[in-house]
Amino acid sequence: MKIYDVVIVGAGPVGLATALGLRQRGIENILVIDQTRAFRKVGQVVDLLPNGLKAIKYINPNAYEAVKNIAIPQNQPQKPSPVWLYKDLQGKNVYSTHLSFDDWFEKYGEGRVSVSWYDLQTCLRELLPENIVKINNRCVNIEEKSENNCVRIDSVSDASVNNNPYAYWEEEKDVEAPTQQFETKSFQAKLVVAADGINSTVRKVIYQDTSHSAFAQPEYSKYAAIFCRDIEIPSQLHTQLEEKYFSEASILTIGNHAVHNTSTENPRLMLFRRGSIGYILHIALRLEAIQNASENALIEIAFQELEKAGFPEELKQLVRLSSPANMQQRPYYIHRAIPHSNAAELTWSLGRTVLVGDAAHGMPPFMAQGANQGFEDALAITTQIHKIAQNNNWDNMQAITESFEIYEKYRRPFMEYMQHATLTRFPVASDELSEEYGQKVYCRNLDSAVGVMV
Repeated sequence: MKIYDVVIVGAGPVGLATALGLRQRGIENILVIDQTRAFRKVGQVVDLLPNGLKAIKYINPNAYEAVKNIAIPQNQPQKPSPVWLYKDLQGKNVYSTHLSFDDWFEKYGEGRVSVSWYDLQTCLRELLPENIVKINNRCVNIEEKSENNCVRIDSVSDASVNNNPYAYWEEEKDVEAPTQQFETKSFQAKLVVAADGINSTVRKVIYQDTSHSAFAQPEYSKYAAIFCRDIEIPSQLHTQLEEKYFSEASILTIGNHAVHNTSTENPRLMLFRRGSIGYILHIALRLEAIQNASENALIEIAFQELEKAGFPEELKQLVRLSSPANMQQRPYYIHRAIPHSNAAELTWSLGRTVLVGDAAHGMPPFMAQGANQGFEDALAITTQIHKIAQNNNWDNMQAITESFEIYEKYRRPFMEYMQHATLTRFPVASDELSEEYGQKVYCRNLDSAVGVMV
């Protein structure tokens, strides 16, 4: 069986960026596997902020240019900078954020773009040779093999699906229907990078027989979202919402800004207007309250939360008009960078396997840093693996352990800060805090960081 230098589990943007970073640094004997049976148009819009774009540029300059081009088509005429408004319950502007690339570049030395998850994945995949990405391989186990100094990755495949990763690229049909035709496959690698998301199979495997088995599964963050798109509303309510809230913006967040933002009882209502009006309500909620809730129950929960928080009648009326067929809920989970309990020995690696992105430190999306921090991970881990390759330390477990420890020592403290910011959402408490957060997160000097890690 062929032994790869690196197998990456997960063909999302972070896994693909890791593969691009390794190839950029001359490590070409790599493989990316993913459980999906076909690449389809799934996922939400991803906001790539200055720190994430800086990381992509360091990972692979061609990827940086490609991402910019799909987010900002070169033949698109210049438009006024869109604005995201933050308003109080009376509709008064608390502050606003310009969303254009140039505005962010001027302030932080790098821009900001929004791109669909699918387009981002596509863009990065197309920069890799086709034979490097193998879908229809759901990782079910990993095991270190001392006899040949590598890791064996076992996967399960649907034998009825074409194994060409580009086979269903343009098809919209549901190709992920259940099947009973399974086959097992195995791969071997000197190193494994787990980029398989917050429900990471690899994380579960490496923690399952340790004293840290409780951390194998993600923890409910105590926050959830209830959302609805395409709400039909009467013209009078539409006019009220336009005049009081939307004004010049098509997206805004409404909250009780008189309450300090570290309060977990302070719901945030995001309104968006894309043809029709919709909303996303972020709230602190018990998991069992929404897990099995019907669509009508979700409407009632959202209404009651707005009423408890003193939201005005027009916003409660909007929620009442939600179509049950369009109601959705999403609980947010987290892998804490530094757990509350005594888990000093809990690490993001075990032997030749290392976690990156949401598999290491998944968190709610309130600060739009999930993908961006994942790209910073990809840069950090490719820097360390490049060092292993340069010194031909593929069989030197001490060198591998030290490299993974450097990666974690560099990334974990910052992720603790990011998770705190995400769960308390403190940067929007004041302009001063927002500026402090922007300088610490968006203005990160990745050049010096890479130097430190080397």
